[in-house]
Amino acid sequence: MKPEEIKPDTELCTIIGYNAQTGKSRKYFNAILKHFEVNATAIALNIKDDHFDFMMKSLANSPVKKMMIEDDFQTNILKYIEPNEFEYIDFIEVKEGKIIGYNLDKEVENLVEDVKFLDEPTKLAIKMLIIANRWYGTKIDMDIVPVIL
Repeated sequence: MKPEEIKPDTELCTIIGYNAQTGKSRKYFNAILKHFEVNATAIALNIKDDHFDFMMKSLANSPVKKMMIEDDFQTNILKYIEPNEFEYIDFIEVKEGKIIGYNLDKEVENLVEDVKFLDEPTKLAIKMLIIANRWYGTKIDMDIVPVIL
């Protein structure tokens, strides 16, 4: 979605990373939303290590309620989330002032026969399908993965 296409009723979520603006997560996620004609978009926040702590400490009281995490911060975020039972986090949701972290590895395993044959871009595209389904009710259609890539 282009900036001029964002309207007052467009739903927003966030992606953070060093280069979230040009990262694959945003590209794949927004391609999924466009494919399913969902009036939503992922807004990217390019942040640096020295801003991460401040942002995370402020997050629970901010308007941001849904955030995808680029690889850059997937392990750094562990000390800010509940529950802290994963090796890394794919996305977070803020609920009742708490930052809840989620890892999608098990969900990806449930969708493919053998994950050892997945390359990282394909695995990321599948994760973006799962998140789009969770947040915006899109179909998890594995046939669109090659189109997204």
